Amino acid sequence: MAGGAAILAVLVWRVGTGPLVDGLRLTTGWPIAAAFAITSLTTLCCAWRWRLVARGLGVELPLWTAVAAYYRSQFLNATLPGGVVGDVHRAVRHGREAGDLGRSLRAVAWERASGFAVQVVLTVGVLFLLPAGTFVPSVAVTAVVVAGVALIVVLLCLNRRRLSSRIGRAFTSDLRNAILAPRAWPGIVLASVVAVLGHAAVFLIAVQATGTDVSPARLLPLALVVLTASAVPTNIAGWGPREGAAAWAFSSLGLGAALGVTVAVVYGVLALVATLPGAVVLVLARRRARPIAPDSTEAPERIGSALNT
Repeated sequence: MAGGAAILAVLVWRVGTGPLVDGLRLTTGWPIAAAFAITSLTTLCCAWRWRLVARGLGVELPLWTAVAAYYRSQFLNATLPGGVVGDVHRAVRHGREAGDLGRSLRAVAWERASGFAVQVVLTVGVLFLLPAGTFVPSVAVTAVVVAGVALIVVLLCLNRRRLSSRIGRAFTSDLRNAILAPRAWPGIVLASVVAVLGHAAVFLIAVQATGTDVSPARLLPLALVVLTASAVPTNIAGWGPREGAAAWAFSSLGLGAALGVTVAVVYGVLALVATLPGAVVLVLARRRARPIAPDSTEAPERIGSALNT
């Protein structure tokens, strides 16, 4: 939270509050409708990816139950600090329903990690495969490559050192059965690619909402870099690293830091509004979980005593 607050404070100090206000003002009807439609597709893909990973770990998860839970987790991530509270809630709730909290926690962790790994690979690929002469910020390439290498090193070190035999066996077993299994990894990769491209499409819609005339080929690398930065869990309800990365990336391409902040704000509002079905799921779940009234619990006893008499 402190990191996200510091980033926002620096942005307000450097560009003022105008870009923030403009971002809120420019979030109109058609971008919201488009974000709703695209987010429904990306949520379905992410829920399917979660189901594939959970099945590989031996935990059953109906698809539409996964979709509802994923909407709820996205809403919580977009409204609570850190950006991962919704995923923790999703894992714990599914673990209680399935009767296996450990496997459910591991399923969500592997699902998010696999999705982020595919996102990093896509980002690096887009940055390196741009045509010659296209300006690519070297710092963005370095940061993304370092993040990907760091993730691989951590995984390899964990497997090699085997912090304990039990953790080592669980790690290799999960990786083999839930991620790299022939029945799992093609679907995981496909779902992750569609989800990343869907989020990038919402970002491009946010750019169009500001009236900026820039080609999608030039904006796609920016979108992927900003989305990768927004995955850093040091935000305040999604705000902070995303706006900082957008300000830097747009400024690096000569588009201005203020425009980057405005686009990030529009994208943040679109992402938040598109997850509102998760709030409906949360409210309905709380209503179902209400305790039964005392009169209704006593009714079967009264009926039983009446039958006995």
